[in-house]
Amino acid sequence: MTDNSNYSPKLTNEDLAPAKQNWSWYNIFSFWMADVHSMGGYIVAASLFALGLASWQVFLALIVGIVIVQICANLVAKPSQVSGVPYAVISRQAFGVYGANIPALIRGLIAISWYGIQTWLASNALMLILLKFFPSLQPLTLNSFAGLSSIGWICFGFMWVLQALVFWKGMNAIRVFIDWAGPLVYVVMFILAAYLVYKAGWSNISFSLSEKNLTTGQQITQTFVAIALVVSYFSGPLLNFGDFARYGQNMQQVKKGNFWGLPFNFIFFSLITVVTVSATYSVFGKMVTDPLETVAMIDSTVAVVLGLITVLTATIGINIVANFVSAGFDFSNIFPQKLSFRGAGMIAALGSVLITPWNLFNSPELIHYTLDVLAAFIGPLFGILIADFYFVKKQQVMVDELFNDKSTGQYWYKKGVNPKAVCALIPAVVIGLVFTLVPALQHLAPFNWFIGAFLGASFYRYLSREEVKAIQRAMIKP
Repeated sequence: MTDNSNYSPKLTNEDLAPAKQNWSWYNIFSFWMADVHSMGGYIVAASLFALGLASWQVFLALIVGIVIVQICANLVAKPSQVSGVPYAVISRQAFGVYGANIPALIRGLIAISWYGIQTWLASNALMLILLKFFPSLQPLTLNSFAGLSSIGWICFGFMWVLQALVFWKGMNAIRVFIDWAGPLVYVVMFILAAYLVYKAGWSNISFSLSEKNLTTGQQITQTFVAIALVVSYFSGPLLNFGDFARYGQNMQQVKKGNFWGLPFNFIFFSLITVVTVSATYSVFGKMVTDPLETVAMIDSTVAVVLGLITVLTATIGINIVANFVSAGFDFSNIFPQKLSFRGAGMIAALGSVLITPWNLFNSPELIHYTLDVLAAFIGPLFGILIADFYFVKKQQVMVDELFNDKSTGQYWYKKGVNPKAVCALIPAVVIGLVFTLVPALQHLAPFNWFIGAFLGASFYRYLSREEVKAIQRAMIKP
């Protein structure tokens, strides 16, 4: 047990201090199931059809993308697992004990965006079902405030409160919730896919739904774009993963959970998604990419209710593990003595309303644009973390020094901020935003995460070359 009695009160509280490490591989596996089995995950996967790809190409892109995510998850997990601290705290190695507030604030704002998007997707599903069973509510859809109807606000508020109640119970309750939420979603998704295949007949299902006639070269390019979009979608949970890997018993358990939760789990999820979307064309005469819209079109009250419960469960799961928890640690890191993990998470929940998330994620094109912008920030943060831990600090963490704000501290730097990390972050982010915002360069935007991670790592490693030499000299010193 680490003695934290000498930790600076400006840098620590009960939530940020090294955690008790008692999570098995199944808990890590459940974390990824909660991330994968969501409205956002399904819709992003289904939106890849809009690129003009055939079903098998979409499936290939999903698999290659998730293998990349698994490799990166193993890399990002180790610094937090060996130290027992969340991402915001381990970032103090690279950014300095106070400079870490920069990536914490960026990641917290991204978590707010995703929290709002996922909450809106679930509330939209709830609204769809309410209107199906209670047509008398239709007049509530006719007015609008800030882009959302009255019934839209009611459903959004209901989902907001429901998630807050689960989060407020704490990390142990969250762990229990995600342990059973993922498998439940699988059961219903499998039943839905089986029903649609039965209705259509396997021989009548087309796996070439693209309305675009792409050349072979264009298909290859779009497949790479799809792979990049998959990684961009998971880039948020990927950067957040240290917040959960810190609880892992050891790295072997974490890696095992990553394998079963990512490639294995996602292959099955992707297969069900591709089959379901493809079957909707045969059954309904059009391709339906929204799972709740698919369920609503089935003339069965039981199916609709089960679908609604599944979507709500899945959304609560991913919102808590990917957004509530990360934002809680991030904002708590900025004001450790004033903001607890719970209080900081609630600030993120409030912020999610102000960003009007329904304006960020309401079409395939806008989904991809949103992913590109977020990836421009997340990629460099990931690259700097990896470069610092593996190439600069040589996988060494001085845990006590992460909570030391004295000028003699190992991670103090100048005024508590490492200018090298800041100077590496800014240009890497700007380049990604230029790719997204300048029309002539937008063909590069889907690769923002990859480009940003490479540039962030490269800039930081170059600027830290003297520190690397000093560490090398210290390692060979007799």
